[in-house]
Amino acid sequence: MKKKVLAALLSVAMVATLLAGCGSKEAPAEAPAETEAPAETEAPADAEEPAETDAPAGDSDLASKKVGVCIYQFSDNFMTLFRTELESYLVSLGFSAENITIQDGQNDQGTQSNQIDAFINDKVDVLIINPVNSSSAETITDKVVGAGIPLVYINREPDESEEQRWADNNWDVTYVGCDARQSGTMQGEMIVDLGLEKVDLNGDGKVQYIMIEGDPENVDAKYRTEFSVKALVDAGWEVEELDDQVGNWDQVKAQELVSNALGQHGEKIEVVFCNNDAMALGALQAIDTAGRKVGEDIFLVGVDALSEALENVMNGTMTGTVFNDHISQSHSAADAAVNYLTGAGNEHYIGCDYVKVTTENAQEVLDSVK
Repeated sequence: MKKKVLAALLSVAMVATLLAGCGSKEAPAEAPAETEAPAETEAPADAEEPAETDAPAGDSDLASKKVGVCIYQFSDNFMTLFRTELESYLVSLGFSAENITIQDGQNDQGTQSNQIDAFINDKVDVLIINPVNSSSAETITDKVVGAGIPLVYINREPDESEEQRWADNNWDVTYVGCDARQSGTMQGEMIVDLGLEKVDLNGDGKVQYIMIEGDPENVDAKYRTEFSVKALVDAGWEVEELDDQVGNWDQVKAQELVSNALGQHGEKIEVVFCNNDAMALGALQAIDTAGRKVGEDIFLVGVDALSEALENVMNGTMTGTVFNDHISQSHSAADAAVNYLTGAGNEHYIGCDYVKVTTENAQEVLDSVK
């Protein structure tokens, strides 16, 4: 079985480089290192490393193939970057732009299910799906596989038992994405790297924090929430949760939630964890309005490395973020689609590494995604 291994080489930390790429799922670690991609299921110890394969560039045979793409919600900042890069790369591989249809699920599973039905009726050759609800993956898979269409899931990972079904039945179904445990761990590590003396602003020997979560249906929200705090605990720090609210990835909602938390807990809040950068940007607006200053009397971290967030990291108005490599992931998803169409096949999981972003490498990451 073959897979596509894409790597995006990013310079980091003044004197080193970091390779961020896609590969097969590895066994999860308690505290994933920056260059590892922990996974939800343990890989067999005797599993062979699949040979690298290259997707055809500008293949004329792909021009007639119809690609259906379902995005959970177009207004999501990260998925906007993802789908734009995905479409561009598909065209560069030889697909015709007229044969690539991308649908907005409007964050409604019923709407997305109807779109999938329409794609099946239209007899698309391959489907790339960012599900509204990961829990709907079994139903989606059965429907798409039953129609004889290869399926590539992106960004929102189905659960372990669902992925095991793909393997057990040898279906043409795979997932492309990063393990959110790694991103959560990196968020926590950025706080730990500052040192307890700096973060423990009130000197009580523990870190008081608030958490702004994404969609509770999304495993990324679950793992980023859990592992960001776990990194502090694993470092031997005592922590106290002052508030944990669901912001559903939304900047405006996050601003409201953080404003309320600051009003209730005031200067007790030392760290604000946000499951994504859009919410971190909303949190920053609330922090500014409250007269607090990131890096001096409060600390703020996000995930995704949106351009605005990277600029904030560079100027010190965000403590850090984590690069969710939409370029590597979207390219790997497109390559996986090509592998199915050409008969090369894929592993059932194609994973990518996150990259920790601080003031030291924020400019380099920003340059790499422009």
